[in-house]
Order: sequence, then structure tokens, then C-alpha cells
Amino acid sequence: MDQFKQIGAFVEAATRGSLSAAARAEGVTPAIIGRRLDALEARLGVRLLTRTTRKLTLTFEGQAFLEDCQRLLNDLANAEASVSLGGVKASGHLKLSAPAGFGRTHVAPHVAEFLDANPDVTVNLDLSDRLVDLVNEGIDCAVRIGELADSSLVGVRLGDMRRLVVASPRYLDAHGAPQTLADLARHACLSLGQQRGWTFRDPGQAGKSTTIKVSGRFECNDGAVLHDWALAGRGLAWRSVWEVGQDVRAGRLVSVLDDYAAPPLGIYAVFPQRRQLPLRVRLFIDLLKHTYGSPGYWDCAGADVAPAQRLRSLQAP
Repeated sequence: MDQFKQIGAFVEAATRGSLSAAARAEGVTPAIIGRRLDALEARLGVRLLTRTTRKLTLTFEGQAFLEDCQRLLNDLANAEASVSLGGVKASGHLKLSAPAGFGRTHVAPHVAEFLDANPDVTVNLDLSDRLVDLVNEGIDCAVRIGELADSSLVGVRLGDMRRLVVASPRYLDAHGAPQTLADLARHACLSLGQQRGWTFRDPGQAGKSTTIKVSGRFECNDGAVLHDWALAGRGLAWRSVWEVGQDVRAGRLVSVLDDYAAPPLGIYAVFPQRRQLPLRVRLFIDLLKHTYGSPGYWDCAGADVAPAQRLRSLQAP
């Protein structure tokens, strides 16, 4: 029981940003939250939070532990619900948000599946690339990709997403394949804008990433257009596996610079901090987590093999 209290105190403090806010949520004093955190860190032998009079900051170990704790508490809530709710069905209105392109391809189809399985639920799906305000806009759950900046929200990791540098076979036949990051300077790069670079593993520093500002004759703020131009042989594009994975597998696009690929980004379901999530929200999150975690879902089984085979043919005399 003490261990769960310590974990609960840690999650509340980390997501709410202060001992006093965590104490109000738990219905105890800040001193009790502080003692639970001290006991947790002493038991683990690692510092999870850096505490000052103004704010709490997660350490590297604390950030990783927070994700595991949130997943554990969510799984526990789901396990209890499956027993205590018995034959109770999900019902009510579910308001969701997701990035436009990703949402069209990888959220909307599962909303339809979810509605078929839960006829007493209605759904409003907002597809937008802006950062929605979950609390003020009444959003029950949002799907987001990348690091979570808002510590007032709870995040459940649904899966991982890699990004690839891709080009059509026709482009690579004509211009060759880049072998190093420096080679990008002589290629036509299709970018979202000069202010937004491409991120890679830094070859000079293990575990570090570097951002390369690329250039080319064409920029567009719509990733789908860049995808189309890459297919048409107009240049290199830096796109997510969810968008180009099937093209890579089919040979319409080839991934290059794979040895420099940055670590994958997380795909998260985020929601406001709540004691008890409605059953409809928990079930939808579980559906996405199961779907995105299924082997082969991203349909990119050939992405790691086809590029090497293709590059060997391009480099052959």
C-alpha cells in the first residue's frame, strides 16, 4: 500500500508541478507528499525530481519512470473497471483530437471500429495540426506525437514513430543516394520550411541528436504535398513511417541515411488529470494502444531491407 501511495504522490507531483497541487489532489498536506517522494527516491536509490521553492523538475530517470508509473496506474484502473463494472457498457459522448494527416489515416478508421463495438457512444473527432487546449475546449483525449510539453496532462504511450529520409527510385537513379549528412547539401530537399530542419543521430556524439537545415527549390507547409513530390521524383523528403511506410515496402520510395536515423518519437494519448476516466475514454485508449502495438501494423516490414538492397544496386558500377 505504501508503494502505491508513493507512486501516486510522484505522479501527482510530476504532472501538477508542485507539492501543494499534488497535496490538494490527494487530500493531504504538502509535507506528506514530500515524505512519500523522499521514501520513494530512497527505496529506488535514484533522484526522480529536482525540487526548488518555485517548481519541480523531472530528472532523466524521473521522466522515464513517470511514463511507466502512468501506464501502471492506468492498467490498474482498467483492471478494476473490468471487474467492478461487470456488464456495464460504455456510453455518452467522446470528444477526440488528433493531428490532421495522422488522424485521417490512423485515428478515424479506429473511431469507426470503436463506434461499431460501442453503439451507445457518440464521437466528435477534431482533426487539426494546432495544439488544442484540452481543458478549455472540452477534449476528452488527444493523440499527439513527440515530446509532451504540458505537464498538467497525463500521457499514455501508444507506440513509437520513426521518421525516414525517402526519395523515389527515379530520383536516386538520376542523382545518386546521399551517404552522409553532408551530402544533403547537394540534393534537392523537399521541406516544410527553412526554419524547420531534419533531425538525425549525431555521428560525432553517441546518444545525441543534430538538426540539419536543408534547402531546395520547393517548400510547402503541407506534408502530404511533399510526400506526393517525393513520389514524383522531385527530391528527398523527411517523412514519418505512418505516411510513407507502404510506399517504401512497395518500392515506390526508398529510405536513405538509415544509419543516421534519430530515435523514434512517442505516440501518446493525452488527457486532463482525472481520478477516474470514463469507461468510453479508457476503452478507446486501449483500442489505439493495442492497434499501434500490434506487430506489422505500420506495414513497414520491408523498410529495413528494401533500402539496403536498392542502394547496393545504385552503387553498383
